[in-house]
Amino acid sequence: MEDRLVRAFVAVADHGTFGAAARALAVTQPALTKQIQALEARIGGAVFRRGRLGARLTPLGRTLLPDAREAVERLDAFELRAKRLTAGGAGRLALGFGLSTIDIAPRAVAEFRRRHPDVGVTLDDMATAIQLERLRRGQLDAGFVRLPVEPDLSVLELGADRLMLAVPGTVDTEPGVRELIKRYGMVELVQTKGPGFVDQVQCYLAAEGIKPRVLQRANDLQTVMALVAAGVGVALVSARAPVVVAPERIRWVPIDHEAARWRVGVVWGGGEPALALAAFLEVTRELAAGGW
Repeated sequence: MEDRLVRAFVAVADHGTFGAAARALAVTQPALTKQIQALEARIGGAVFRRGRLGARLTPLGRTLLPDAREAVERLDAFELRAKRLTAGGAGRLALGFGLSTIDIAPRAVAEFRRRHPDVGVTLDDMATAIQLERLRRGQLDAGFVRLPVEPDLSVLELGADRLMLAVPGTVDTEPGVRELIKRYGMVELVQTKGPGFVDQVQCYLAAEGIKPRVLQRANDLQTVMALVAAGVGVALVSARAPVVVAPERIRWVPIDHEAARWRVGVVWGGGEPALALAAFLEVTRELAAGGW
């Protein structure tokens, strides 16, 4: 049975008159009358008695009204769920991010949750290699990673990242990167925490012919920054790091070298993304277009 006929029945029962029900449904009164007549023809009996005081339910109408209300509620729930799904507003997303997207990924998630609060989102810090492995296993919906990646994955490029040298705040940065590394020694991130990032650091050092003294290694970026701030040594870090974790007692030396630059993006399994993921990618695309 057409849902508009059932809605018409419930509206007349609730409002008590055809005129009031027609206004509530935004239809003309003759159109509403025809809908009730069509309903009565379908079920083989009258549901209302019309009179000067309005429309009163017949015994058949009173019996059917609870079922009609339930049907309308179920239709409304169906429509709401369908709209949320097509807007990416239902489901769950498992996302990963790394050092190069330590500022981008949380902002994208925050904006997405604001627009789609019904989606459950997890965001975990992990190396690019681990993200790619979990994507292929179906354990991750998307990951913020260093580019490039293998062609079996789909990619949304977000921009570039590069190395910067973090030095204690009391240190004169005039000597330049090479001399500062030689003079003060380095604090490094452990290989297992960010293998791709550590490889990038080693690539840059090799390209520049720099062989640093490694004074200490740390398991996370916050500890690296704290050690630099305390004067233990200098560190090569992502240019995005100061936005999130930089202590005030650090100075930053930019590095202009091809080996110190790379691209970052969001990747997911090849093919058309699921609805919730498609909505997340759209939010991320908008933020990237706005320059973050």
